[in-house]
Amino acid sequence: MHARKTFLLCLTVAAINFAGDEKKIDPKAQQTSQAPARVAIEPRAKPGTEVPERRGPSNIRVDSTLVLINVTVTDPMNRFVTGLDKEFFALTEDNGPQTITQFSSEDAPLSVGLVFDASGSMGSKLHKSRQAASQFFKTANPEDEFFLVQFNDRAELIVPFTHNSEEIQNRLTFTQAKGKTALLDAIYLAIHTMKKARNPRKAILVLSDGGDNSSRYTESEIRNLVAEADVQVYAMGIFEPVSSRGRTAEELSGPGLLSDIAEKTGGRHFPVENLNELPDVAAKIGVELRNQYVLGYSPTNQNRDGKYRKVRVKVKQPRGFPQLRAFWRTGYYAPSQ
Repeated sequence: MHARKTFLLCLTVAAINFAGDEKKIDPKAQQTSQAPARVAIEPRAKPGTEVPERRGPSNIRVDSTLVLINVTVTDPMNRFVTGLDKEFFALTEDNGPQTITQFSSEDAPLSVGLVFDASGSMGSKLHKSRQAASQFFKTANPEDEFFLVQFNDRAELIVPFTHNSEEIQNRLTFTQAKGKTALLDAIYLAIHTMKKARNPRKAILVLSDGGDNSSRYTESEIRNLVAEADVQVYAMGIFEPVSSRGRTAEELSGPGLLSDIAEKTGGRHFPVENLNELPDVAAKIGVELRNQYVLGYSPTNQNRDGKYRKVRVKVKQPRGFPQLRAFWRTGYYAPSQ
């Protein structure tokens, strides 16, 4: 009862109508950006020489004393729950309880990479995909920065970091669908590009219609990469129904691949079968990134052993409210040395 008197719980509905109505949001202020460039993905080493680049003990913004975890909380209707204080959260690392010493629910600036599928199968889906990107950018703030990675047979950095989202949208206008799908290479390139991010909060938005069939990097390598990176991955998978004829093995594995990668990072995968829903889903992801909690703690285990630490977040149920669900990054690699 004390908690009910002390804390106000607000259910923020992301005004996303899957009937096709779009939320009208004023575009953010624009800033001058860098000149566009096209950078191809780095060549992969031959088998037996070296593994993909690892950035050392990358983690969830870890230094010697502090770990920061982004958490999204929703109700049974998938509405975002805001207004919770830190007393509503419990956090463990490797099953050991941790003390939350820092807490924030402010809308901090983001660094976002858009990973856009331009393979041949995207031909009829490009128009709605461009609309989806536009809706996502409408949720942005002036301090946010963005880059664009586009892929078909190979992944390319089309627009480096910029505050001007219109530059990315203009480049997407000239995108043509052709070639195969190097999805894993594109995620690798996006993670690599994110090392130049200026904001502490980082996210990658993947928009693709199928599994991978042209990458140099393997699924296991990319799973390990995202587990080490301090980046949330959100994915919009445009998939044909499972019953559709002619689906390749890669296309059948696409939903599972995107879900696995996203969930490891504390992000989410949103499968889309109706193209008309795509812009609304993109806006929903943008709003979700604006309604996250950040929990900070100093791990009781201060060993710099480079080992993976499992993190679990539990939301304490406020009396009189429906069951709440939390989404967070499942773990991080501790520093080594």
